[in-house]
Amino acid sequence: MKYLYLLYLLSVTAGALPVSAQHEHHQKQKLPQDTLQHMQHGDMQHGPTMSHAFSRNLPMNRNASGTGWLPDESPMYGNMFHHSSWMFMLHYNAFVRYNKQDIFESGNRGDSQFDIPNWLMFMGRRPVGHRGLFRFSAMLSLDPLTVGGNGYPLLFQTGETYQGRPLIDRQHPHDLVSELSVGYTHMLSPDADVFLYLGYPGEPALSNVAFMHRPSALNNPDSPLGHHWQDATHITFGVATLGVRYQNLKLEGSSFTGREPNEERYDFDKPRFDSRALRLTYNPTPQWSLQASTAYVKSPEAIEPDEDVYRSTATVLHSKKLSGAGRFWTSTANWGYNYVDQDHKEHSVLLESNLQNDKFVVYGRYEWVQKSTGELGFEEELFGHDEIFGIHALTVGTNRQVFRLGPANLHLGAQVSAFRAERPLHPYYGKLPLSGQVYLRLFPSLMMP
Repeated sequence: MKYLYLLYLLSVTAGALPVSAQHEHHQKQKLPQDTLQHMQHGDMQHGPTMSHAFSRNLPMNRNASGTGWLPDESPMYGNMFHHSSWMFMLHYNAFVRYNKQDIFESGNRGDSQFDIPNWLMFMGRRPVGHRGLFRFSAMLSLDPLTVGGNGYPLLFQTGETYQGRPLIDRQHPHDLVSELSVGYTHMLSPDADVFLYLGYPGEPALSNVAFMHRPSALNNPDSPLGHHWQDATHITFGVATLGVRYQNLKLEGSSFTGREPNEERYDFDKPRFDSRALRLTYNPTPQWSLQASTAYVKSPEAIEPDEDVYRSTATVLHSKKLSGAGRFWTSTANWGYNYVDQDHKEHSVLLESNLQNDKFVVYGRYEWVQKSTGELGFEEELFGHDEIFGIHALTVGTNRQVFRLGPANLHLGAQVSAFRAERPLHPYYGKLPLSGQVYLRLFPSLMMP
């Protein structure tokens, strides 16, 4: 019953939005007329008031998680409305699904579960004077209730703990409060901004756009296996970022808490500000966004408090609007690298792509990630001291609209995944374990002027 109740709540929330958030071509949400006027006219000297969250002179579609950038041609799904000088947006994503890992039981590490991974984000921003821009963001997830404290089954996934033990072959749930952040941007000129971002929790300037907010990943219910090599810092209890933009180049640095969220998903962890990150982002054209970042992460795992991580990442994001209503092609190539010491240095690579049609979607993800025997929960005597294994994972999926709930969409979908680990792991996982899931996805309409 709790799952149906959540679906009902999300449906009511979506349906209760203003009448002005209506759709076009059954999939596109038209913006309110007064919002369009702000976009078209705005401040004649300083650009439109309907803009990016951290610049009065960048397009709204470049918005991403934290202070990250997407390509300008990225689709944006949400419900928008405004009051006076404030502009508000509501974003959400929920999967009601049945998930079975290792369908044919080729190993002994698979599991199955009925659950609802989900998140909801509410954002607002307003101009301050002729040069300033203030924004806030709040993100909530009912994962602790609808997924459970030990998360959901996912072969070869690792990271964080439950009841004092590491989570292995499971993806941890997100915290109830996953972001509470504010930001202020000051325009130096139409080509240049400086900005400050504060979050408790929030996301430092490290890695790619978090997987939950990447257009190429929105249709996939699962976290990437390389999550803790790439974008796991998207929920950080204590982060301060200072950045500067010149045209389409952005440099930013963060001080943040290195420890990942504890297993008490309803509380606020202690802010430490003991880690640091540096990120450079460049959008050469409206279809591309490139980033490179590096960080020192202090003691990320509670069960290994003496282990610090030096993390490096590089990402290429691509988005292209195709001809026809609501059609986009979005892709991501991401590399992440964790260095602890000479015996602990591991790479991860992710390639994913999403072909979004008006009512029909096809998507895929390929990953290669290195994980140690200790990371996967094996005793040292079995394989030697922290031997590292390469793991391949390939996922393909599709979904299609079944009906609309006001300004929200409900899609029915399915996906399958195939995994391939090195030979020593075959007795435990099998040679080629297959996983599958079926789901209903609830998400907002595409926003189009």
